Amino acid sequence: MPSLFVIIFAIVLVGNLLYRYLLHPLALGPLSRIPGSNLYALTKWRLAQDDWAGQRTRSINSLHLKHGPVVRLGPNEIHFNSLSALRTIYGAGSGFERTNFYRPFDAYGRRNLFTFASVADHARRKRLLAHVYSKSAILKGHTADIVKDKIRDFLDLVQKTPQSEGVEIFAALHYYSIDVITTFLYGTLGGTTALQGNEVHRGLLGDIMDPARRRLAWFAVHLPSLTKYLYTRTGLSERLTQPLLPMRKPSTYTGIRAHALQAMHDYRDASPDTRSKAQDSIIARLWKVKQDDGLDDLDIASECADHLLAGIDTTSDTLMFLIWCLSLPHNAHIQSRLIEECRSLPATAFSNGVVDLEVADRLPYLDAVIKETLRLFAPLPASEPRSSPVETVIDGYTIPRGTVCSMAPFSLHRNEEVFPDPLKWNPDRWLMGEDGEESGRMGEMKKWSWAFSSGARMCIGMQ
Repeated sequence: MPSLFVIIFAIVLVGNLLYRYLLHPLALGPLSRIPGSNLYALTKWRLAQDDWAGQRTRSINSLHLKHGPVVRLGPNEIHFNSLSALRTIYGAGSGFERTNFYRPFDAYGRRNLFTFASVADHARRKRLLAHVYSKSAILKGHTADIVKDKIRDFLDLVQKTPQSEGVEIFAALHYYSIDVITTFLYGTLGGTTALQGNEVHRGLLGDIMDPARRRLAWFAVHLPSLTKYLYTRTGLSERLTQPLLPMRKPSTYTGIRAHALQAMHDYRDASPDTRSKAQDSIIARLWKVKQDDGLDDLDIASECADHLLAGIDTTSDTLMFLIWCLSLPHNAHIQSRLIEECRSLPATAFSNGVVDLEVADRLPYLDAVIKETLRLFAPLPASEPRSSPVETVIDGYTIPRGTVCSMAPFSLHRNEEVFPDPLKWNPDRWLMGEDGEESGRMGEMKKWSWAFSSGARMCIGMQ
């Protein structure tokens, strides 16, 4: 017979477990009023299961369709799909900060513009770079020349490839993206020439295009400590843990980050004359303010590596979806209209066969095609987690401090009340009226358009 003490201890233990893991999350906790599936409310691993299956974003959208604009995703995570929540969580001065979800994107052990948690740290770094990413800086001068040169390289690649072979568009667009962003970041001291056939530079993209990177991303998000342990083993322990790695070494971004670090070293060790050839690059701008802003070599390398990684998939995938949509037979009329718009331009609008960027920026149908592609195929469609250090009320619900709050372009852009027939790729929805004025619907669509986030943390590279 167990002693009375053992019985009481067992009752207390079971009661505590029932309260903590069942009664509190489902009935008594501050988030228990928020609608959603009980299984999601009980454990974070239900959402992790969707993540593993590659269905996380779709599953969250299904929960919104079933339960409304506020749904529970986990014991401490809420997802929203309303303009009021968008302003509260992501608006300037909201007080919400980025969570540890972003820490795997630190480079060389240093935080950067993407991973800074605090608004103040982010703002200080952004001030150093905002001008070079402005629309006026992108559309003319040095940066515009880079873009036009790489477009010309891309067209040359297409024209030189035998028609019987065709161009493998996924890889070719990645070559274009890495060539643009590395030249923008490093100039001649790290710019790649993948489009021109440089196999070393093309090899940098190998781990990015490896399907196993999705498995590694899952481990990094849901089992960060285990992932860090596995990938930091050396010697015998490395050989023993090799079969357990979610992605074989070199893992995602290894080559890219090594290239970025080498580019920083090359710039640091270059002569003044060599540096002058990269004077309009991002690394040159950061180096110039290095002392005044307390940056060291690794801070600069981390910042540049972050921009490099952020600029590859986002650019190439968006362009891939755009080209794919244009290629579909039922969209032939859209392709024809886009071609007609380009052919209507005067010869002075072209330079070496490429449309001038300032002219392209004023083409209304091209603008509509790009906006619709960003709507339906946002480059980063998934949730962007934030948390507040203080208790907040959002859409009528009291949200305790530290609760993870998220929103996703995927759900925002599929609101059928704002975007009729939301699953149809339809650039015409973005066209102005015949009088050149925006309709009320156009204004509403712009409010819900969130391909680049919003507020102080919106994508610096959106232009």
